[in-house]
Amino acid sequence: MTDVLIAGSGPTGLTLACDLALRGVSVRVLDQRPTPHRESRGKGLTPDSLEVFARLGTGERMSATGARGLVLRKYFDGAHVNDTPDSGGGLLIGQWQVEEILRERLAELGVRVEYGTRVTALAQDPAGVTARLADGGSVRAGYAAGCDGGHSTTRELLGIPFEGYTEEKPTMVVGDVRAPGLSREYWHQWFTSEGGGIMLCPMPGTDTFQLQASPETDGRGEPLPASLEGFQRLFDRHAGVPGIRLTEATWLSDWRVNVRRAARMREGRILLAGDAAHVHPIAGGLGMNTGIQDAAALARTLAAALTGPAGDDALDGYEAERLPAAERVLADTSERHRRVLAAVREPGRGTEAGMR
Repeated sequence: MTDVLIAGSGPTGLTLACDLALRGVSVRVLDQRPTPHRESRGKGLTPDSLEVFARLGTGERMSATGARGLVLRKYFDGAHVNDTPDSGGGLLIGQWQVEEILRERLAELGVRVEYGTRVTALAQDPAGVTARLADGGSVRAGYAAGCDGGHSTTRELLGIPFEGYTEEKPTMVVGDVRAPGLSREYWHQWFTSEGGGIMLCPMPGTDTFQLQASPETDGRGEPLPASLEGFQRLFDRHAGVPGIRLTEATWLSDWRVNVRRAARMREGRILLAGDAAHVHPIAGGLGMNTGIQDAAALARTLAAALTGPAGDDALDGYEAERLPAAERVLADTSERHRRVLAAVREPGRGTEAGMR
């Protein structure tokens, strides 16, 4: 029997696995995806997350892969207005790169992610947790952690409500594209007096940009799904830079405002962390980072439950710490999102309005 079973190998699950393995706790990490992704998704690490990674032995690799001090170049109605240095002290790095470094560290600790492995049922008793798998097998563990994202199977199997709201229509389209000829020295942010806009952020160590834009709409005003052709039309409309053709969209997604949290983060021996426990607006880039902080707290909790006499008290302490933290992040990011939406209507202002 393994000590801890982790469902999900995003930044939260991998951070938890590395932290536990360093403490001498045996872990298995399952992921229903067939292979790792290579999508930029969450693209920044805060100083608090970098402290966690320094302790896990991955800080130098993260810093060598990412970039600091990116300049935000702002345009309004097509004209360059100003440049704003990012002074937040964080690190620009793609989520797939964070995961790759953590997988490498986990492999050094003797653990590899088991891809293509889907949990279909969970049962627990006073001695541990049994996870049934889609292939008919099962895994027995002392404890389990659901780090499997906003559509968490773990949370659904436990019947834990995901309280809050999701806006019906997409607020933004996002993706990873190449833009030959566009300067990679800046995070380009084009906004218009009508409130629309497009942003292209150069991802370190690659030749791609993360694109974020207001969605196109059809004749009835309904948002159109993300597409490379749509990205190009949005770029031509808002940026108007001649000769730039967007190519090779390796990630296409629609983004909706989600403000939700799990009603509880613990069900007996099974605990939730990261997006499985809370989702919120992207302003400020706190999603991946909040999950990393969840993982650090959960690693301390599970190590205490496994080695100390007061297992239940330790488990209760995790929820007592992280559920209020999730509530604060939901309120904070919602306010940051409102500030950004107001700021981009003013010439020379952009996403920095949500970073403080």
